[in-house]
Amino acid sequence: MTETGNESVNPVIRISGLSKSYGAKQVLNNIDLAIYPGQVIGYIGPNGAGKSTTVKILCGLISDFEGEVLVNGVNIQQDPVAVKKMIGYVPELAELYEVLTPLEFLELMAGLYQLDPAISRPRMEKMLLAFGLGANMQQRMDTFSKGMRQKVLLIAGILHDPSIIILDEPLSGLDANSVIIVKELISRLAKEGKTIFYCSHMMDVVEKVSDRIVLINQGSILADGSFESLQEQMGAGSLERIFSQLTATDNLSDTASELIGAFRKEGGAHE
Repeated sequence: MTETGNESVNPVIRISGLSKSYGAKQVLNNIDLAIYPGQVIGYIGPNGAGKSTTVKILCGLISDFEGEVLVNGVNIQQDPVAVKKMIGYVPELAELYEVLTPLEFLELMAGLYQLDPAISRPRMEKMLLAFGLGANMQQRMDTFSKGMRQKVLLIAGILHDPSIIILDEPLSGLDANSVIIVKELISRLAKEGKTIFYCSHMMDVVEKVSDRIVLINQGSILADGSFESLQEQMGAGSLERIFSQLTATDNLSDTASELIGAFRKEGGAHE
Protein backbone atom coordinates (compact mmCIF):
# COMPACT_ATOMS: atom_id res chain seq x y z
CA MET A 1 0.00 0.00 0.00
CA THR A 2 2.36 2.68 -1.29
CA GLU A 3 2.04 6.11 -2.84
CA THR A 4 4.62 8.83 -3.47
CA GLY A 5 3.58 10.83 -6.52
CA ASN A 6 7.05 12.43 -6.76
CA GLU A 7 9.01 9.86 -8.75
CA SER A 8 10.39 12.56 -11.11
CA VAL A 9 12.06 14.38 -8.18
CA ASN A 10 15.18 13.17 -6.40
CA PRO A 11 14.34 12.10 -2.84
CA VAL A 12 15.87 14.06 0.01
CA ILE A 13 15.91 10.85 2.08
CA ARG A 14 16.25 7.38 0.57
CA ILE A 15 16.07 4.36 2.86
CA SER A 16 16.85 1.01 1.27
CA GLY A 17 16.68 -2.40 2.94
CA LEU A 18 16.91 -0.90 6.42
CA SER A 19 16.99 -3.54 9.14
CA LYS A 20 17.94 -3.32 12.78
CA SER A 21 18.00 -5.91 15.56
CA TYR A 22 18.69 -5.76 19.26
CA GLY A 23 19.90 -9.25 20.01
CA ALA A 24 17.21 -11.67 18.87
CA LYS A 25 14.58 -8.92 18.58
CA GLN A 26 14.05 -7.62 15.04
CA VAL A 27 13.04 -3.95 15.35
CA LEU A 28 13.18 -2.89 11.68
CA ASN A 29 12.65 -5.38 8.89
CA ASN A 30 13.86 -4.42 5.40
CA ILE A 31 12.37 -0.90 5.28
CA ASP A 32 12.32 0.88 1.90
CA LEU A 33 11.24 4.52 1.90
CA ALA A 34 11.80 7.54 -0.36
CA ILE A 35 10.95 10.98 1.05
CA TYR A 36 10.81 14.07 -1.14
CA PRO A 37 11.40 17.81 -0.65
CA GLY A 38 8.43 19.69 0.77
CA GLN A 39 6.66 16.61 2.09
CA VAL A 40 5.17 16.42 5.57
CA ILE A 41 5.47 12.75 6.50
CA GLY A 42 3.28 11.51 9.33
CA TYR A 43 5.25 8.54 10.67
CA ILE A 44 2.96 6.56 12.96
CA GLY A 45 2.75 3.18 14.63
CA PRO A 46 2.11 1.48 17.99
CA ASN A 47 4.66 1.50 20.79
CA GLY A 48 7.57 -0.74 19.82
CA ALA A 49 6.78 -0.54 16.11
CA GLY A 50 10.22 0.82 15.18
CA LYS A 51 9.49 4.56 14.93
CA SER A 52 12.08 5.71 17.46
CA THR A 53 14.74 3.44 16.00
CA THR A 54 14.09 4.85 12.53
CA VAL A 55 14.39 8.41 13.86
CA LYS A 56 17.62 7.68 15.74
CA ILE A 57 19.12 6.18 12.59
CA LEU A 58 18.09 9.22 10.52
CA CYS A 59 19.65 11.51 13.12
CA GLY A 60 22.92 9.58 13.15
CA LEU A 61 22.42 8.37 16.72
CA ILE A 62 22.49 4.68 15.71
CA SER A 63 25.12 3.58 13.21
CA ASP A 64 25.09 -0.22 13.43
CA PHE A 65 22.28 -1.19 11.06
CA GLU A 66 21.85 -3.14 7.84
CA GLY A 67 20.85 -1.44 4.60
CA GLU A 68 21.51 2.05 3.30
CA VAL A 69 20.30 5.51 4.34
CA LEU A 70 21.08 8.45 2.06
CA VAL A 71 20.28 12.04 3.05
CA ASN A 72 20.64 14.45 0.12
CA GLY A 73 22.84 11.79 -1.43
CA VAL A 74 25.12 11.48 1.63
CA ASN A 75 25.49 8.04 3.18
CA ILE A 76 24.76 8.52 6.87
CA GLN A 77 27.10 5.70 7.94
CA GLN A 78 29.99 7.20 5.98
CA ASP A 79 29.52 10.87 6.96
CA PRO A 80 27.08 11.26 9.89
CA VAL A 81 28.34 14.76 10.77
CA ALA A 82 27.45 16.09 7.30
CA VAL A 83 23.96 14.62 7.64
CA LYS A 84 23.48 16.06 11.13
CA LYS A 85 24.13 19.54 9.74
CA MET A 86 21.17 19.12 7.37
CA ILE A 87 18.75 17.90 10.04
CA GLY A 88 16.86 19.65 12.80
CA TYR A 89 15.67 17.26 15.50
CA VAL A 90 13.09 17.93 18.20
CA PRO A 91 12.93 14.85 20.47
CA GLU A 92 9.95 13.91 22.62
CA LEU A 93 12.10 13.87 25.73
CA ALA A 94 15.29 15.89 26.00
CA GLU A 95 17.49 17.13 28.78
CA LEU A 96 17.91 20.88 28.77
CA TYR A 97 20.76 22.51 30.64
CA GLU A 98 18.43 23.93 33.27
CA VAL A 99 21.05 26.23 34.81
CA LEU A 100 21.11 28.13 31.50
CA THR A 101 18.67 30.72 30.23
CA PRO A 102 16.93 30.15 26.88
CA LEU A 103 19.32 32.58 25.21
CA GLU A 104 22.36 30.87 26.69
CA PHE A 105 21.11 27.45 25.63
CA LEU A 106 20.32 28.62 22.09
CA GLU A 107 23.70 30.35 21.84
CA LEU A 108 25.28 27.01 22.76
CA MET A 109 23.30 25.30 19.99
CA ALA A 110 24.23 28.03 17.52
CA GLY A 111 27.90 27.52 18.40
CA LEU A 112 27.65 23.79 17.79
CA TYR A 113 26.25 24.50 14.32
CA GLN A 114 28.92 27.18 13.78
CA LEU A 115 26.36 29.88 13.09
CA ASP A 116 27.37 33.52 12.76
CA PRO A 117 26.24 35.26 16.00
CA ALA A 118 25.25 38.31 13.97
CA ILE A 119 22.63 36.10 12.29
CA SER A 120 21.73 33.62 15.01
CA ARG A 121 21.22 36.07 17.91
CA PRO A 122 18.45 38.16 16.24
CA ARG A 123 16.90 34.93 14.94
CA MET A 124 16.64 33.31 18.37
CA GLU A 125 15.31 36.50 19.97
CA LYS A 126 12.59 36.82 17.33
CA MET A 127 11.54 33.18 17.77
CA LEU A 128 11.46 33.44 21.57
CA LEU A 129 9.26 36.53 21.27
CA ALA A 130 6.98 34.77 18.77
CA PHE A 131 6.54 31.87 21.21
CA GLY A 132 5.68 34.20 24.08
CA LEU A 133 9.00 33.75 25.87
CA GLY A 134 10.24 37.31 25.45
CA ALA A 135 10.02 38.00 29.18
CA ASN A 136 11.84 34.73 29.98
CA MET A 137 14.92 35.07 27.77
CA GLN A 138 17.22 35.68 30.74
CA GLN A 139 15.42 33.38 33.18
CA ARG A 140 16.98 30.09 34.31
CA MET A 141 15.10 27.18 32.77
CA ASP A 142 14.88 25.19 36.01
CA THR A 143 11.68 27.15 36.71
CA PHE A 144 10.14 26.49 33.29
CA SER A 145 7.00 24.44 32.69
CA LYS A 146 7.06 21.49 30.27
CA GLY A 147 5.43 23.64 27.60
CA MET A 148 8.01 26.42 27.96
CA ARG A 149 10.84 23.90 27.68
CA GLN A 150 9.22 22.39 24.60
CA LYS A 151 9.15 25.80 22.93
CA VAL A 152 12.89 26.21 23.55
CA LEU A 153 13.51 22.74 22.08
CA LEU A 154 11.46 23.62 19.00
CA ILE A 155 13.48 26.77 18.45
CA ALA A 156 16.74 24.86 18.93
CA GLY A 157 15.63 22.32 16.33
CA ILE A 158 15.12 24.87 13.55
CA LEU A 159 17.64 27.53 14.59
CA HIS A 160 20.19 26.50 11.94
CA ASP A 161 17.54 26.53 9.17
CA PRO A 162 17.80 22.81 8.32
CA SER A 163 16.37 21.34 5.12
CA ILE A 164 15.00 18.32 7.03
CA ILE A 165 13.13 18.64 10.31
CA ILE A 166 12.37 15.60 12.46
CA LEU A 167 9.66 16.19 15.05
CA ASP A 168 8.93 13.56 17.71
CA GLU A 169 5.72 14.48 19.58
CA PRO A 170 6.51 18.20 19.15
CA LEU A 171 3.19 19.39 20.66
CA SER A 172 3.80 17.73 24.02
CA GLY A 173 2.98 20.18 26.82
CA LEU A 174 2.09 23.09 24.54
CA ASP A 175 -0.94 25.28 25.13
CA ALA A 176 -3.68 25.56 22.49
CA ASN A 177 -2.34 28.75 20.89
CA SER A 178 1.18 27.32 20.61
CA VAL A 179 -0.23 24.16 19.00
CA ILE A 180 -1.87 26.32 16.34
CA ILE A 181 1.41 28.18 15.78
CA VAL A 182 3.37 24.95 15.34
CA LYS A 183 0.81 23.53 12.89
CA GLU A 184 1.02 26.71 10.80
CA LEU A 185 4.82 26.66 11.06
CA ILE A 186 4.93 23.10 9.71
CA SER A 187 2.75 24.11 6.76
CA ARG A 188 4.87 27.14 5.90
CA LEU A 189 8.18 25.31 6.23
CA ALA A 190 6.90 22.62 3.86
CA LYS A 191 5.88 25.30 1.34
CA GLU A 192 9.46 26.55 1.45
CA GLY A 193 10.59 23.09 0.35
CA LYS A 194 11.66 21.75 3.72
CA THR A 195 10.93 18.12 4.52
CA ILE A 196 9.10 17.42 7.78
CA PHE A 197 9.28 13.97 9.38
CA TYR A 198 6.50 14.05 11.99
CA CYS A 199 6.15 11.29 14.61
CA SER A 200 3.13 11.33 16.90
CA HIS A 201 0.43 9.25 18.54
CA MET A 202 -2.05 12.12 18.13
CA MET A 203 -3.93 10.78 15.11
CA ASP A 204 -6.13 13.85 14.62
CA VAL A 205 -3.07 16.11 14.37
CA VAL A 206 -1.20 13.74 12.04
CA GLU A 207 -4.28 13.59 9.85
CA LYS A 208 -4.39 17.38 9.53
CA VAL A 209 -0.72 18.32 9.13
CA SER A 210 0.56 15.44 6.95
CA ASP A 211 0.31 15.19 3.18
CA ARG A 212 1.68 11.65 3.33
CA ILE A 213 1.25 9.09 6.09
CA VAL A 214 3.54 6.11 6.69
CA LEU A 215 2.28 3.50 9.15
CA ILE A 216 4.80 1.06 10.59
CA ASN A 217 4.10 -1.96 12.77
CA GLN A 218 6.47 -4.67 14.02
CA GLY A 219 9.30 -3.19 11.98
CA SER A 220 7.49 -3.22 8.60
CA ILE A 221 5.59 -0.56 6.65
CA LEU A 222 1.91 -1.44 6.42
CA ALA A 223 0.63 1.67 4.65
CA ASP A 224 2.09 4.63 2.77
CA GLY A 225 0.00 7.33 1.12
CA SER A 226 -2.11 10.42 1.54
CA PHE A 227 -4.85 10.32 4.15
CA GLU A 228 -7.45 10.43 1.38
CA SER A 229 -5.93 7.45 -0.44
CA LEU A 230 -5.72 5.44 2.79
CA GLN A 231 -9.37 6.28 3.51
CA GLU A 232 -10.36 4.99 0.08
CA GLN A 233 -8.31 1.81 0.36
CA MET A 234 -9.39 0.98 3.90
CA GLY A 235 -12.98 2.20 3.75
CA ALA A 236 -12.47 3.98 7.06
CA GLY A 237 -13.44 7.52 7.99
CA SER A 238 -10.66 8.55 10.35
CA LEU A 239 -6.93 7.93 10.64
CA GLU A 240 -7.57 6.54 14.11
CA ARG A 241 -9.86 3.91 12.56
CA ILE A 242 -7.35 3.07 9.81
CA PHE A 243 -4.64 2.74 12.46
CA SER A 244 -6.69 0.35 14.57
CA GLN A 245 -7.58 -1.82 11.57
CA LEU A 246 -4.03 -2.14 10.28
CA THR A 247 -2.44 -2.74 13.68
CA ALA A 248 -5.00 -5.37 14.69
CA THR A 249 -6.37 -3.33 17.60
CA ASP A 250 -9.93 -3.12 16.32
CA ASN A 251 -11.37 -4.43 19.60
CA LEU A 252 -10.41 -1.38 21.66
CA SER A 253 -13.96 -0.86 22.89
CA ASP A 254 -13.86 -4.38 24.34
CA THR A 255 -10.59 -3.55 26.08
CA ALA A 256 -12.13 -0.40 27.54
CA SER A 257 -15.04 -2.48 28.84
CA GLU A 258 -12.60 -4.90 30.48
CA LEU A 259 -10.82 -2.01 32.19
CA ILE A 260 -14.13 -0.69 33.53
CA GLY A 261 -14.97 -4.21 34.65
CA ALA A 262 -11.90 -4.22 36.86
CA PHE A 263 -13.72 -1.74 39.13
CA ARG A 264 -16.81 -3.93 39.44
CA LYS A 265 -17.44 -6.99 41.52
CA GLU A 266 -18.05 -10.16 39.64
CA GLY A 267 -21.62 -9.94 38.42
CA GLY A 268 -22.28 -7.00 40.75
CA ALA A 269 -22.63 -3.24 40.64
CA HIS A 270 -19.94 -0.62 40.87
CA GLU A 271 -18.85 0.06 44.43
